[in-house]
Amino acid sequence: MPRITVASKNPVKLNAARAAFVRMFARDDYDVIGVSVPSGVADQPMSRGETMAGALARAENARAARRESDFWVGIEGGIEDSPLGMTCFAWIVVLDRSGRIGRGQTAVFFLPDEVARLVRGGMELGHADDVVFKRDNSKQANGAIGLLTDDVVDRQAYYVHALIMALVPFKNPELSW
Repeated sequence: MPRITVASKNPVKLNAARAAFVRMFARDDYDVIGVSVPSGVADQPMSRGETMAGALARAENARAARRESDFWVGIEGGIEDSPLGMTCFAWIVVLDRSGRIGRGQTAVFFLPDEVARLVRGGMELGHADDVVFKRDNSKQANGAIGLLTDDVVDRQAYYVHALIMALVPFKNPELSW
C-alpha cells in the first residue's frame, strides 16, 4: 500500500491528497498520514514566490519526518496584493522516493475588500474569513472559497485539482520534468 505523508494534520488537506491520488492513479488503497512541520515562511505568505517556497519546504520537511513514505505532499496557501485587488491561491509540491518533483497551483480568485483590509492589517486569511463571515475555524472546513461560493467549490475540491496537476510528472515518468 503506497504511503503518502501530507505536511499538515488538517483533514481537508489529507482528504484532498487522498482524493487526488485515487483519481489520478485509479487505486484506493493509500495510507495517508499527516504531520505538522514548519513551512519556513510567514504564517500568511504574501506572494507567489513565498507561497511556493512554503509548499516546497513543507514537502521536504514531511520527507525528513517520515522517510518511510513513498510520497510527500506540501500544500501552502497564500495571497498576493496588486492594484487590481488581493488574490488567493495555494501551491502544491509533491515529492517521491526517486527524487521526482511535481508542482501545481490552485485557481486564483479575488478576495472581498472586507477580508483584504484585515489581511493587509496583519491578520491571517483564515482568521479574517472567520471575522467577516462570523465563523469559527473555517480554514479547517470550507475555507474562503467555500464561504464565497456557498460551497459550490469547497476547500477540498479547490485543492484536489491542483494536487492532480502536481501529480502529472508521476503519471508520466517517461518524460523529463
